[in-house]
Amino acid sequence: MLILPALLLYTLCAMGQVSTRGVIDPHKLSRPADAVDLVGAKGYELVPEKEAAPTRWVFEKGVLTAPRGWESLMTKESYQDFRLHVEFSVNDVKDTTDLEKNGNSGIYIQQRYEIQILNSFGVAEKDYKPSYGGSIYQLKKPDRLVNKKAGEWQSYDIVFRAARFEGEKKTENARVTVYQNQQLIHDDFPIPRKTGAGQKEGPEPRPILFQGHNNPVRFRNVWIQKLTLETPTP
Repeated sequence: MLILPALLLYTLCAMGQVSTRGVIDPHKLSRPADAVDLVGAKGYELVPEKEAAPTRWVFEKGVLTAPRGWESLMTKESYQDFRLHVEFSVNDVKDTTDLEKNGNSGIYIQQRYEIQILNSFGVAEKDYKPSYGGSIYQLKKPDRLVNKKAGEWQSYDIVFRAARFEGEKKTENARVTVYQNQQLIHDDFPIPRKTGAGQKEGPEPRPILFQGHNNPVRFRNVWIQKLTLETPTP
């Protein structure tokens, strides 16, 4: 009998490429036993992006709310391959014609690659931009539009495999699978570069950043599970 190590090992291959597919069953989204709370019922395990600055994010009754302004939080630990569950609720800005100022936040994986959070409910598919909700920022729109109205709780379930390097040379792109509200919106997408204001790609793991973007976006029930997504040995 094979006994799995404490750090759950997934070896997943698709046409010779290690894949982020198959980790999440959208019909069974229960929390794994070895997952760690980042935002839970009693508090949160995130720190200001700028170490010397006190945070203005507000935690109350299991909900963490971003402040007005440009202050972000990030995980205390750095991550390589992982599964992340995030529940969020966007605000509605009534007096703006710029959609990207409405309910804006984001999940910066390794501080490099952003999964956009935005109040994008009701935007027609023909008008949808790769900077709107559910997008891999400025790279790829979601495969389907499943945004909910502002004020309603939504979820991202993310499986991420970090880019692989030999020394300073990248040998494999980062890959990501994302479910939004239990619907598949990115299917093992290879991320060719950093996005937006993300940090430069490199071999080292980095924290996950929860972006403060001048909107009181709310977060709850955020947890992470470390994975090891490696090429199988013959």
